[in-house]
Parts: sequence; C-alpha cells; structure tokens
Amino acid sequence: MEQGTIRDLEFYSEALQETLELLIYLPANYSPLYKYSLLIASDGKDYFQLGRISRVADEYLANGEIENLIIVGVPYKSIEDRRRKYLPNGDLHEAYLRFLAHELVPYIDKYYSTYQMGMGRALIGDSQAATVSLLAAIAYPNIFGKVILQSPYVDDAVLNKVRKVKNPHAFSVYHVVGLGETQVMTTSKTIKDFLTPNRKLHELFLEKGITTFYEEFDGQHSWKYWQPDLKRAIKQKFDL
Repeated sequence: MEQGTIRDLEFYSEALQETLELLIYLPANYSPLYKYSLLIASDGKDYFQLGRISRVADEYLANGEIENLIIVGVPYKSIEDRRRKYLPNGDLHEAYLRFLAHELVPYIDKYYSTYQMGMGRALIGDSQAATVSLLAAIAYPNIFGKVILQSPYVDDAVLNKVRKVKNPHAFSVYHVVGLGETQVMTTSKTIKDFLTPNRKLHELFLEKGITTFYEEFDGQHSWKYWQPDLKRAIKQKFDL
C-alpha cells in the first residue's frame, strides 16, 4: 500500500499573533490535476500519532473507498494553550476560529488543489478539540460543511451556540460519545460528566434539524476508543 506524505509547516497566524506548527497529509497519488476534499484536525498531532489518521486515509484511498483527501493537523502547544483556543470562554477562542476560517483555509486553497466550497471541507476533533470544531462550523457555516465530533466537551455556552444556529442545513455532524464517560478527569483536574451534556447536544441537533449521525459507544474518554471509531467517521464523511 502506497503511503501519503506528511509535511511539517510553520504558519504565522495574524489572528493569533503566533507561529503554528502544522502537519499536512497529502495522498500518495496527489496531483494538482485532481480536486481534493479537506479535513482539518484540531488536536492535530494527537490525530496523526494516536489516531493514526494518515494510515486510515492511506488504506481507504488505496482501495478507492473515499474521496481524494488532504488532512491538515493543527497541534496545540500546551494544555493551557488548548483551553485558551478551544473552549468558548477562552481568551484566544475567537482568534482561533478566525485563523481556521480566514487564514488556514485560504492558504490551503491557494497552494493545494481543493474543492473550495463548504461541502468539500470538514473539521474533526476529540474532547475540547471537538468543541472548537463544532463552534467553527457554527461560526462559519459557508466555509465548513462537515464536522466530526468524538466525545466533545459540552457546556451551556456550547448548547446556546447551537440553539442560535440560523442555517441548520449548512453543515452535517458525525457525533459519538462513550457510555463510560460519566466521570471524566479533565485537564483542569476536575471530574466531569460528558455523557449527559452530549445527549442534550444530540437532542438539540435533532430539534434544530441538523443532519447528524449519533452513537454512544461502549467505552471511556480516550484514544483507545476514538482511534478505531475514526475509520467509520472518515468513511461516513468522505465515502464515494
């Protein structure tokens, strides 16, 4: 099986006023003669190392099972950095959303052969990275048409953003959470119930008429469960 290439790229963000280390996966058959869908992963290094996302893409692409796909990973620098950017009350949250929509997407569209439309772009994240992926799609529904949420952190602020969605048909959601996620030790060293708020989030998606796939898997808040789930998530969102 041919393997795609993963490039490291330093990217200066005006919105965040900092340099980010990006990971860019290009399929083995990449050619500017073809068009490619785009998947942006917050918690980017985790998706490449723990999620083995490039291997999942390599396998599907080799078998001709999914659309041509470019994956961009946006790693976080520290637990504190992650909170500041990913959570709705983080002081860098709005700037991070602007970076995704107004800096990263135009850059990828300029230098790579992408579809350049909402339905050709997806966001993926786990836990807090899922939260920011959802909020980016809500903030920029014309730019991002698909979201993959693996055990998102959900609070009242997140639910309120979903309640205010004006165009529920602009994006579709893949959403999973674990039945064992009732007592999750968070990065702030507090115990949180993820399952109950995620059930509320799912109900809200249905109420709003947002197209969603939802499943509660038999497991905990960890990559042990997100990694195998990634195969189905990628297949569902990029199926030919």
